[in-house]
Amino acid sequence: MNVITRDELMQDRYSFMKMVDDGAIFIHPTDTIYGIGCNACDNNAVLKIRSAKNRHDMPFSVIAPSKEWIKNNCKISKYAEKWVDKLPGPYTLILNLKNNFCIASEVNKNSGTIGVRIPDHWISTAVSELGKPIVTTSANVTGRTYMTRIEDLHNDVKKCTDFAIYEGEKIGRPSTIIDLTGKEKIVKR
Repeated sequence: MNVITRDELMQDRYSFMKMVDDGAIFIHPTDTIYGIGCNACDNNAVLKIRSAKNRHDMPFSVIAPSKEWIKNNCKISKYAEKWVDKLPGPYTLILNLKNNFCIASEVNKNSGTIGVRIPDHWISTAVSELGKPIVTTSANVTGRTYMTRIEDLHNDVKKCTDFAIYEGEKIGRPSTIIDLTGKEKIVKR
């Protein structure tokens, strides 16, 4: 697995975009913890993450390329609008989809909903430049501790990863989940 820094990624954005378009699986930092990601429109790439994490049924979240992408592809109620306005931040908003074709079916397992994030972190700029959502889920095997240092990356996850964007140890917790598909529900993890 190739480990790169933020500076290396930002100096060669084209290679990053091409690798993601070609189905690369990668570790990425956020404002909370490290995630594992891929092009959220590529079913084969999403299936590789499902296999590595041993997470076959539960939906994944995405880092959205913009608030406009969220508004164009998700149903936004009045109370959901206030949460979208709080982005970027350490939140995952669970929303009903209005465009089921904006992501691969394996991302949400055809549930009709999607978890969206825009981290308060430079990775959001890279995703915005990419112009498409990327899967974001904790970089761990389901049920195990999430990754805070590259040395903690589980071997099953490492084996399927093409590259890692690493910026040192993370001292954080996973994002707060705000379920906006019905009556507002906040889940702290």
